[in-house]
Amino acid sequence: MATRKESGAARDHEQPHPAIEQYLVKDPESFTLNLARAVEEAGKAAAAWTAPREKGEVRDVMAEPAADMVKTFSKLTEYWLSDPARAVEAQTRLFSGYMNVWSNAIQRVAAGDKEQDDAIKPDKGDKRFQDPEWGRNAFFDFLKQAYLVTSRWAGDLVEHADGLDDHTRHKAQFYVKQITQALSPTNFLLTNPELFRETMASNGENLVRGMKMLAEDIAAGKGDLKLRQADASRFEIGKNIAVTPGKVVARSALAEIIQYEPATKEVLKRPLLICPPWINKFYILDLNPEKSFIRWAVEQGHTVFVISWVNPDERHGRKDWVSYIDEGIRFGLDAVEKATGEREVNAIGYCVGGTLLAAALALFAQEGETRIASATLFTTQVDFTHAGDLKVFVDEDQIAAVERSMSGKGYLDGTKMATAFNMLRAGDLIWPYVVNNYMRGKTPMPFDLLYWNSDSTRMTAANHSYYLRNCYLENNLTEGRMELAGRKLKLSDVKIPIYNLATREDHIAPARSVFVGSGHFGGEVEYVMAGSGHIAGVVNPPSLGKYQHWTGGRPVGDFGDWVAKATENPGSWWPHWQSWIESREGTRVPARKVGGGKMKPLADAPGDYVRVRV
Repeated sequence: MATRKESGAARDHEQPHPAIEQYLVKDPESFTLNLARAVEEAGKAAAAWTAPREKGEVRDVMAEPAADMVKTFSKLTEYWLSDPARAVEAQTRLFSGYMNVWSNAIQRVAAGDKEQDDAIKPDKGDKRFQDPEWGRNAFFDFLKQAYLVTSRWAGDLVEHADGLDDHTRHKAQFYVKQITQALSPTNFLLTNPELFRETMASNGENLVRGMKMLAEDIAAGKGDLKLRQADASRFEIGKNIAVTPGKVVARSALAEIIQYEPATKEVLKRPLLICPPWINKFYILDLNPEKSFIRWAVEQGHTVFVISWVNPDERHGRKDWVSYIDEGIRFGLDAVEKATGEREVNAIGYCVGGTLLAAALALFAQEGETRIASATLFTTQVDFTHAGDLKVFVDEDQIAAVERSMSGKGYLDGTKMATAFNMLRAGDLIWPYVVNNYMRGKTPMPFDLLYWNSDSTRMTAANHSYYLRNCYLENNLTEGRMELAGRKLKLSDVKIPIYNLATREDHIAPARSVFVGSGHFGGEVEYVMAGSGHIAGVVNPPSLGKYQHWTGGRPVGDFGDWVAKATENPGSWWPHWQSWIESREGTRVPARKVGGGKMKPLADAPGDYVRVRV
């Protein structure tokens, strides 16, 4: 007869180790049923993807980007394989990295419960491997380190490949980053301990929810995946987002002009006209009362007008930059003058809206149009020599492919541009949501900024082609080669004062690029660099006390020298801008009624155009 001690030991031996138990199926019957339901939902997702293609409503253009990636990598491999010694050296470095990881794993097993440092650690700020099992479990720890060795080795191949031109190297870095981020073990069910545990704990119910969401998102994208980044059900434009009071006072085929109600008894004599980008919707400047630049400007005494661009369709395919200037900016100036009686205005342009405004100013200078008395440019490029990460998508072959994709409908689908922007920060804007939505089966959090980010817009074929070719590809605006309305434009003709805002961590309009662009204007330029990036650096209310901004002398010479000598100021740049505006014209007049009694309101702010979704 076995002793009580021996029986207890036998029972202990029969029970799985707690570390292993969390990865075992708890209810095989429920798990099997949920797997079947997940497969059924995956079938619906597949049907949502194939149906529009079978009807001819969607044409896949993946072959062209894939061909460009292959062509880029062929130039990279040509360098490493053209010299046998060089190829062996690269392979040796990779093998050496794997051996270090293997040796570390062996030492870890030998050390038992003693803590063992990794052979290679994630970069600072990398949030993918925060689950304790990535360091505690030998299998997942080995996967993590092997992945890090491989991804950094691939990055080094690009970095140390001599003879690549800057554009090819930029594209190779981009493609390597996309591939390594996509292949991260955190993105797969069986290689992510957190996903594995949740799947076992829920008996696969997370997969059912995830596949259902995938089918819904493909259907919402009309055959393309429209990745949800926020819980859209929690937001409604005009109800809890874009709520600053105002009226649409004018409407053209391309734009609605919104005038906002005054919040002060007296207002600045010069009204303010804002030209936002058409690539996104204007309410990034009016997310909510706490973050709204528009509301803040109204509270400082500005009579604010905003151009709200149409979300174009087949009717707008031939609308080009001249159309956007005439039916947007010039139309807005007419509306401001009619509503207020003022001819002189302060203008703001944001991102590509700022590029359009700069081109319009050069055109207006030749035409004798003098109503814009000062211009503020938010994260705007006019010189594209040092353009940001979007330049990776721009060469003759890629632009030609985009033009072919736009030729049928007359516009670029909003999801295409949204995907391009998301790919610039795939580690933040794509893969965390793929894992959260379609594997964990969880609805993303309600976040107003990401709701706006996913509220994409289409772009007219004529407008988008002109922008890509004249700005990113040929840099015509600063070279004096850009033609609009039969005139060759020169930024040196723009003599009005310019407030040129850059943001330090901007990956779309880098601070250096904005700085270089400052030198092309013909008048006074105030260059300011804010902390953070393309959105957070601009939308930074003083009340939050976040970030900082740098001010200095004239934006001439070397960018690094300017930064080294600049004065760092705590908090938002908004009050600095307000002081700059008032130092040029600070006269106050009685607050104005919306429309000035001469324009019948067409709709409440934020208008109709902004509500059209793709």
